[in-house]
Amino acid sequence: MGVSAKKRPTISDVAKLAKVSTATVSRALQTPDLVSQSTRDQVLDAVKRTNYRINSAAKMLRQNRAATLLVLLPDIANPFFSEILSGIEDIATERDHTILIGNTNGEEARTHDLLDLLQCGRADGALLLNGALALPPDEVEALALISISAEIPVANISHVGIDNVGALQEITNHLISLGHRNIVHICGPAGNILSSQRRTGYEQAMLDSGLGEYNRTISGGFTVQDGKAAVGELLKSGDLPTALVCANDDAAIGAILELKQNGLSVPQDVSVSGFDDVPIASLFSPAITTIRQRRKEIGQQAARLLFEELSASAMKPQKLMVDHELVLRDSTCAPRKDA
Repeated sequence: MGVSAKKRPTISDVAKLAKVSTATVSRALQTPDLVSQSTRDQVLDAVKRTNYRINSAAKMLRQNRAATLLVLLPDIANPFFSEILSGIEDIATERDHTILIGNTNGEEARTHDLLDLLQCGRADGALLLNGALALPPDEVEALALISISAEIPVANISHVGIDNVGALQEITNHLISLGHRNIVHICGPAGNILSSQRRTGYEQAMLDSGLGEYNRTISGGFTVQDGKAAVGELLKSGDLPTALVCANDDAAIGAILELKQNGLSVPQDVSVSGFDDVPIASLFSPAITTIRQRRKEIGQQAARLLFEELSASAMKPQKLMVDHELVLRDSTCAPRKDA
């Protein structure tokens, strides 16, 4: 039996071909455990032959769901977020959901406006990569929210990311193991939770290695220009370290560019490390020693956790840590013997 190409196949067409009721078709597709295997096979065969597609919009309307996840980013142009978004989309697609991306540009008012989409039912839950939540606590409790990468300490919500403190300790310890003592940390932006955690990791590594007296940080940020400016300040001071631990890869690139422009070699004169392992880190010259975040896995884990919270009537906030990896490349080596 065929169905006219001009007519979209309906559940009635499936039922007629499978010789069952429309109610049985619905059960076979939505709650298959309630029908026998033979009936299920009949229905699935009829679905295939008629090319029937479940009306997802109607299904979600019946379930009072929007079938959409809201994802908030602080800067959509930042390549760090691309793999996380890919991981989120993988899981959303599996669950017949789409994602709506909101670029906050670091503005609290913009964050609040975007979260209105969640409160008015145009999205089922939100994944927050912007490190901020412009809502009072009583409103947060009624929403499905997951923070990613940048934790939001003031909000009692679930979080997925890596151990930033431990990761910065690990990369600092690597430089110490190469023989570096005069190591400076170029910090991330002030007031940022990731900046604070990574600075703590650096300070702890220096302290644990008996190098607390050499502990030295300098204001920086997460952009190439921030890295260049920080190195400029160090050059002016006349006290250049043998190694720089940067808060992220972009800052490391800026630091390397500024060192090169001032006639210094990396890593022979100064070793430089980054954080995140964005695509350019392996292509830059020299290729950057860094911490690899498994960003696609982080996105997948966060989306799974959000769906878990959406399906649960009550669930305590969770903190999931995804493993990181120290990636050794050409931007670090042992210090010169005369350093």
